[in-house]
Amino acid sequence: MSGNTETQELPDGIFSILDTDLYKLTMQCAILKYLPDVLVTYAFTNRTPHMRLTRAAFQWLQDQISKLANISLTSSELDYLKSTCTFFNDTYLHFLTAFRFQPSKHVHASFTPLKDTGSQDDAGDLSLDIEGRWLDTILYEIPLLALTSEAYFKFCDKDWTYKNQEDRAYIKGRRLMEHGCIFSEFGSRRRRDYHTQDLVIQGLKRAAVDSKAQAWKGKLSGTSNVHFAMKYGLSPVGTVAHEWFMGIASITNDYEHANETALRYWVGCFGEGVLGIALTDTFGTPIFLKAFKRTMPTPANSMADDKATLIPGAASPPLPPMDSTGSMDTAEERSYAQIFQGVRQDSGNPIEFVKTMRDFYESQGIHERKTIVFSDSLNIELCLEYMRAAEEAGFTPTFGIGTFFTNDFVHESDGQKSVPLNIVIKLSSANGYAAIKISDNIGKNTGDSETVHKVKETLGYVEKKWANGDETTRWGTTNNEATKAKVQES
Repeated sequence: MSGNTETQELPDGIFSILDTDLYKLTMQCAILKYLPDVLVTYAFTNRTPHMRLTRAAFQWLQDQISKLANISLTSSELDYLKSTCTFFNDTYLHFLTAFRFQPSKHVHASFTPLKDTGSQDDAGDLSLDIEGRWLDTILYEIPLLALTSEAYFKFCDKDWTYKNQEDRAYIKGRRLMEHGCIFSEFGSRRRRDYHTQDLVIQGLKRAAVDSKAQAWKGKLSGTSNVHFAMKYGLSPVGTVAHEWFMGIASITNDYEHANETALRYWVGCFGEGVLGIALTDTFGTPIFLKAFKRTMPTPANSMADDKATLIPGAASPPLPPMDSTGSMDTAEERSYAQIFQGVRQDSGNPIEFVKTMRDFYESQGIHERKTIVFSDSLNIELCLEYMRAAEEAGFTPTFGIGTFFTNDFVHESDGQKSVPLNIVIKLSSANGYAAIKISDNIGKNTGDSETVHKVKETLGYVEKKWANGDETTRWGTTNNEATKAKVQES
């Protein structure tokens, strides 16, 4: 029996505009400031293609997508953002107050059955395409992914319940904290459903109370989901996403300077020391580090800049960071590596990444303790392993843990793992140019294959293999098509 029948009082789907990851809002803020009229497309990919929706699941999903049009920022949510997310300027908050999803205009969903018998149980492939202004479409990703996962586990794999979900999260949280792990909950996009994430956060908060009482070094530092941060008094946390780098590379059609341009405009929007964790792997970490060691323009040298890191047509040029007195006139020259508090590791071999970053910072003469945020398919054992490696190298490690918290179930009938969907929605074009991501793992390459190949050649990208990089089996395997639907193939 599906756990969905146990919580009839909870509404289906998405009912808050803040039920999303913080970095979607921060990127929308930057887009409003610099790139409000850029046109984009997004594409959906199911990395577990054997796990298909049924016709009934797809129809439910269509209905939930349509209902997004009814959502708007409430007065209490606005007050929360004003008091908690002080990096949002008044212009953006005014924009967000008036923002409305327009799914009938922006989202095209289609369903292709493997064999069309007309049955509600026919299984098939899902297509989701999003198109419109970047400013208007950037917030669809998280709701659409969460709804797709909910549809699958509501109609297809129903052999599960919510039993012990809160306690499981509590036990996981306790173990992480007693070993000194600092972590955040990152599970919105691939959660089983809203109620699961709610139970998980309740369990993690219980564990945090125990951790504080025991004076453990570990702690729950927050959640990426702004709605749940508001609901449970947690810190909303997040870093900039691949999308920011992908979009700017596509808009400028300049991959050699894309990382630096993206960093420059990010600091220009939010300032130094704010949202200061840099994502390294959009076009490969070695390529990123070439930009990371570059000097952020100051008032003294910005006019002499060769313009390579200015976006043609951007609404306004990025302002250089201010000095400690709040003045831009005397700001000293510093590299992005100095300005940013740390980096996020999201693909490839994490242990090699730690070594790479240690060597990089030492080569730049940077000796202050920096942070590494690990966020790629984590569980307790991996967190502990990466924590030891990072601390031994002189870093402060933190962890963004997602699917392991919010979609960790077993089948009621046999106790075998109920495997999560591995699904993504990525920017596919901007201003008519293909948008791509390379990453530090070939399994996470996304976008037009010809553009991917061309960019790799242009940047001198060196392909690396990692034993744990198979995205189709990242969260487990199943011998059957987990839809358990009528798949009648001729």
